[in-house]
Amino acid sequence: MKVEMTQQSRLKDIDFNNLPFGKNMSDHMLVCHFKNGAWQEPEIRPYGQLEFSYGLHALHYGQSAFEGMKAYRKDNGAVSMFRPLDNFARLNKSAERLMIPQIPEHVFMEGLSKLLELDQAWIPKTEDHSLYIRPFVFASSEFIAARQSDDYTFCIITSPVGPYYNGSVKVKIEQEFSRAASGGIGYTKAAGNYGGAFYPTSKAIEEGYNQVIWTDHKEHKYIEESGTMNLMLLVDGVFLTPPLTDRILAGVTRRSIIQLIKDQGWPLEERPITVEELVMAAREGKLQEAFGMGTAAVVSQIDTIGYNGENFSIPVPENGKAMDIKKLLTDIRMGRSEDCYGWMMDLPISSK
Repeated sequence: MKVEMTQQSRLKDIDFNNLPFGKNMSDHMLVCHFKNGAWQEPEIRPYGQLEFSYGLHALHYGQSAFEGMKAYRKDNGAVSMFRPLDNFARLNKSAERLMIPQIPEHVFMEGLSKLLELDQAWIPKTEDHSLYIRPFVFASSEFIAARQSDDYTFCIITSPVGPYYNGSVKVKIEQEFSRAASGGIGYTKAAGNYGGAFYPTSKAIEEGYNQVIWTDHKEHKYIEESGTMNLMLLVDGVFLTPPLTDRILAGVTRRSIIQLIKDQGWPLEERPITVEELVMAAREGKLQEAFGMGTAAVVSQIDTIGYNGENFSIPVPENGKAMDIKKLLTDIRMGRSEDCYGWMMDLPISSK
């Protein structure tokens, strides 16, 4: 693997006590090109600019997918990634649906490990902080014919981050716009899934919310996701979450939290949840807690759910189940409790 080190680190310019999410990029990035039917040798180079023309295929036809994952500085100083192979597998699942060649595991994992080795000083040491990792792949041929690209580029960039949301979240149940339709690409992390969500989300923000709760495209009858997060509800002592479909992203954090809930012996149901059921539970005070689950958000408590102009207040107890779950997950990630699931992948690099 070719490695080109930066001549001037930007680390000294970063205020680790004030980390806007995803704004500060680390010193280096991984780049690997697919040309002539094969992936070429990956390389690590200083973070920099794209080297393409305005005919870049991805700009015209949206053939692009990404992942979101994190590395943590454990309490003992070790650097550890959370379930990286799950993100690798999901990126290739997205790539398959978008007609993008499968990325080899050695390119992804060896490249990522080397990248973190070089930029380990960028990994925060503070609680609730981490190094956000963004692997992505895009069509990099330069033509504007409406067909899949011939060439592709795979990259990994990283960014030190703090919490995605400060405090609890206010959400609106979306009744007009749809995130995804059956038979589409809602289950992938295609770039267009997120670009298409910005408009309805901005409308919700204008109304005083942080995010929306997406509903099904056909009737807007069933609950699906909450913004960029999977959704978990606690109703009368039972955890409820919508089942996965081809419209819902299979969150790695979601899968982990479901495992933790089951292992605590807490009742959980993965089943369709209607808007009517959710609103009725909120109105009758049976909705004890609600939270979003995701790589960026981790566990984000929801304190308000809006529907048809009416707002319902949801409890956000500091010692509730959501915070219990967050602590269970955090303790594994920080090395404070045994990782009996094999979720953490420690890297053999020194702590600085």
